[in-house]
Amino acid sequence: MKVDLHFHLEEGPYSLRWLTRTMQALAATNADAEQGPEHSLAWAEALAEQLESRVWHGCFNEAWLDRFLNTGRARGIGVFGVVDHLYRFRECRPYYEKHMLLDDSPVGQAQLKWLNQVCVTSLDEFVSFVTEAKKTRPDLLLGIEADFFPGGERELGDLLAGYDWDYIIGSVHFMDGWGFDNPQTQSRFADLKPLEAYSIYFDLLRQACRSGLFDLIAHPDNLKVFGFRPEDERDLLPLYRQTAEEMVLAGVATEINTGLAYRYPVAEACPSPLFLSVLAAYNVPIAQSSDAHFPDDIGNLLDEAREAAIGAGYKEWTAFSGRKARTVPIE
Repeated sequence: MKVDLHFHLEEGPYSLRWLTRTMQALAATNADAEQGPEHSLAWAEALAEQLESRVWHGCFNEAWLDRFLNTGRARGIGVFGVVDHLYRFRECRPYYEKHMLLDDSPVGQAQLKWLNQVCVTSLDEFVSFVTEAKKTRPDLLLGIEADFFPGGERELGDLLAGYDWDYIIGSVHFMDGWGFDNPQTQSRFADLKPLEAYSIYFDLLRQACRSGLFDLIAHPDNLKVFGFRPEDERDLLPLYRQTAEEMVLAGVATEINTGLAYRYPVAEACPSPLFLSVLAAYNVPIAQSSDAHFPDDIGNLLDEAREAAIGAGYKEWTAFSGRKARTVPIE
């Protein structure tokens, strides 16, 4: 059975590309046989109506969720986890304002613009919607993807408390307040030395493991998002081993996340094959994730992830329920 423990119902910024990509997803996952022949006027009118409905009803509606689930089930997925980003929720904005670089520098201004564009909805609404949806969808799990900032552990713990999560994903997207996976701020990579930067990144990842806040660590080598890495990846082996050891000590899992392989310039899943071999050697539990942001991407490259896991020696995926880990055989 395939599992997909990491997909998102929506993600800004709300650009023309977002509108186009949303329409493409609607067209690709459309089960309505009455919309007319493809590329006919009737087809265009029906698709425009669907886009209008999607925009006005938002992402927290069953029709949009079921596009993910129905597409995923057709692709062999038996367990789904929806984990929208914490920075999308207004209740969590002060946490990001405290820890992100939002000053008058070019990076700070780009990040402030981004935060204004993506922080648009409510955590309570998200949790209420998914909790209700789970009642009639037994293959659905409620998760959250929360950014780790050193020194923000207590504040983050307070934000996450009081909700019945099935699991909490911890991720590192920021170094010293800089969101390194934002295309608008990637110029900062030019000033970095790979080994020094990766040392800082993996130190943050190990701190996230030790925090006790998370059940699963997301995309564990995503600093490579734009192809930034040492010429010889073997130079990172000590950092890989230290991180795998910390994951074991902390009792957290990680994931094979295919999102970078089909959405970013590096065109490689997280972790890399070399890092995956280290994680397997340390028996770090591993989940399977497509990191889809649109329903036509759900399950993307999970067959390749399965083969990579089997090749590394894994025999089971990790899943969760009520913050407790369970296993699913890799078949």
